[in-house]
Amino acid sequence: MKLPPLRAVQYFEVVARLLSFSRAALELNVSQSAVSHQIRLLEDFLGERLLLRQGRLLSLTLQGEIYFEGIAAGLGQIAQSSAQLRGGAQMQLRLAVYSSFAVKWLIPRLAGLRQLYPELDLSLEMVAEDPELSDRVADCFITVCPNGRGYSHDRIYQERLFPVCSRRLLQQVEGEWPGAIWQLPLLSVQSIYKSRGEDWQRWAEAGGMRVPEGVRMHHFSHVLLAMEAAAWDQGVTFVNDYMVRPDDPQLVRLPVHQLETGDAFYFTCKRGRAHEPAISRLRQWLLLETCQSLPSP
Repeated sequence: MKLPPLRAVQYFEVVARLLSFSRAALELNVSQSAVSHQIRLLEDFLGERLLLRQGRLLSLTLQGEIYFEGIAAGLGQIAQSSAQLRGGAQMQLRLAVYSSFAVKWLIPRLAGLRQLYPELDLSLEMVAEDPELSDRVADCFITVCPNGRGYSHDRIYQERLFPVCSRRLLQQVEGEWPGAIWQLPLLSVQSIYKSRGEDWQRWAEAGGMRVPEGVRMHHFSHVLLAMEAAAWDQGVTFVNDYMVRPDDPQLVRLPVHQLETGDAFYFTCKRGRAHEPAISRLRQWLLLETCQSLPSP
């Protein structure tokens, strides 16, 4: 087995991660020409173009992306093994997580994680949409799209939505449920489904109903915005299990049917890194906490 020039591999990892020769040179404490030389050596060895320059912009070729994904995990394992032998394994970890899950479920429980694993240095990378599965983004992920090449995943939550409104607004409703819900302004969240109002249309269809014509509907780009509006008596919106506790002082679940979205949340990491101490501890804690606080997947 013939190895590539390892210094060139190291330099390429930094360039690919930063997408900049100048910033890579600063991190490596060498000249920019030295970085360029090592990249040429590696491309000559592999017989493939790894990087593309377009003016001042630097990007990875398809072969460069594939190679970066492979060598980043390998270099991470080398660093991890070396740290263990030197008496201090790397415990810094970046977790990419949806902002709603982070704000409503994860952050309130971080004190328990720190108490259990005080050596774990966790950084949250909050995302509004499905994160790209890449070491450039984070070390591990909570996502509904876990199908990255070379990644393992554990399902932690099967999503379901149910309508909530403020306790004060609920007192104004008369009549029988679920039809009484149309008395309230509807707060629709476009990030749940792509089309405006599709969340309410699907919920109505699941209950054998139709959204009445002329019903008041307000639109929001994110569920956290709609929840805040609901808390201020502005209407009824959808939440899921991790967003509202049964004893919530502001929002109350309405006595109507729920909506299964078909989405599941997964804890995802590279297979080659799954046994790293930091990732392993976070995974075990997440699986235990979600098992105790959320409905079984």
